Amino acid sequence: FQGMFVLGLPYAILHGGYLGLFLIIFAAVVCCYTGKILIACLYEENEDGEIVRVRDSYVDIANACCAPRFPTLGGRIVNVAQIIELVMTCILYVVVSGNLMYNSFPNLPVSQKSWSIIATAVLLPCAFLKNLKAVSKFSLLCTLAHFVINILVIAYCLSRARDWAWDKVKFYIDVKKFPISIGIIVFSYTSQIFLPSLEGNMQNPKEFHCMMNWTHIAACILKGLFALVAYLTWADETKEVITDNLPSTIRAVVNIFLVAKALLSYPLPFFAAVEVLERSLFQDGNRAFFPNCYGGDGRLKSWGLTLRCALVVFTLLMAIYVPHFALLMGLTGSLTGAGLCFLLPSLFHLKLLWRKLLWHHVFFDVAIFVIGGICSISGFIHSLEGLIEAFR
Repeated sequence: FQGMFVLGLPYAILHGGYLGLFLIIFAAVVCCYTGKILIACLYEENEDGEIVRVRDSYVDIANACCAPRFPTLGGRIVNVAQIIELVMTCILYVVVSGNLMYNSFPNLPVSQKSWSIIATAVLLPCAFLKNLKAVSKFSLLCTLAHFVINILVIAYCLSRARDWAWDKVKFYIDVKKFPISIGIIVFSYTSQIFLPSLEGNMQNPKEFHCMMNWTHIAACILKGLFALVAYLTWADETKEVITDNLPSTIRAVVNIFLVAKALLSYPLPFFAAVEVLERSLFQDGNRAFFPNCYGGDGRLKSWGLTLRCALVVFTLLMAIYVPHFALLMGLTGSLTGAGLCFLLPSLFHLKLLWRKLLWHHVFFDVAIFVIGGICSISGFIHSLEGLIEAFR
């Protein structure tokens, strides 16, 4: 929940003011609820009246909702959304790496695109990843870097507390740009695609609801404080990536940690995207579109490795030609984040558990679906308009 993308939250406050802060809280409440109902869709009551786990993944839930007429349609839609979300996350890590290095060393004759190419060269070995064991080591280092970054940024903001611009926090919103903020905030909470696996691996799955409550409360408080404190420090000068506002000396140190964090964060979504692609296109039994990219001995075939390398290069090309961190995050959050966090869980819950739902559950599900749909459409349109305007 507390990833790189908290860096874009002060930018969301810039265009949303107090409503942006409210949205950070609202998104936490809704995402916590939809995470719980998504897990509820994994279970059914057996003949003895016991609640048992009959599904293992988001894809299984989607397929169950579309059966019997279209038994694989739902899973394919979810797979496409997952791949878009994961690949866009990888692209954002390359974008932010290039942006941070360029702003840290503006006197060097190296462009932002060149920095992105250097970052991608460092990331190319990700194509050789075989399991989550190696990825977890990167994630541990990534977490340590994140603590250092947060402490440095918040400490600097607190040192300027006397100059905080409380009068700049608005009660009105920028109608044109606020929908982009919605996408940014939603994207910072997206975790639904990992929840079925997480709940299935818990030693005591009955504690899942308690875990969801406390993690979302903690994330909400930390995100809200970080966004507000950073915005109060720079007010209307707040940039897409908040570290760009720091003085050059501190910025260089923080940005180096941020680049390290971005590079260490990249393997997880990349590995997850590769797994989804391989499972849906290469390993789906007789329904696979292409032959298996693993040999009989379990080794990755040369052309399979080539496809992985091509995916790394694709993230680079996208980062070079669409180098706008906040707009990309808003677009992704509106397109797939809202779908995976709001729309699909509420729809699946209504479809699979309709007969057992109380009236207030039905009301919440319908309300979340409608509000999520409006936010998704408006955020997507305005983020797209923002990207077009940025290119012009």
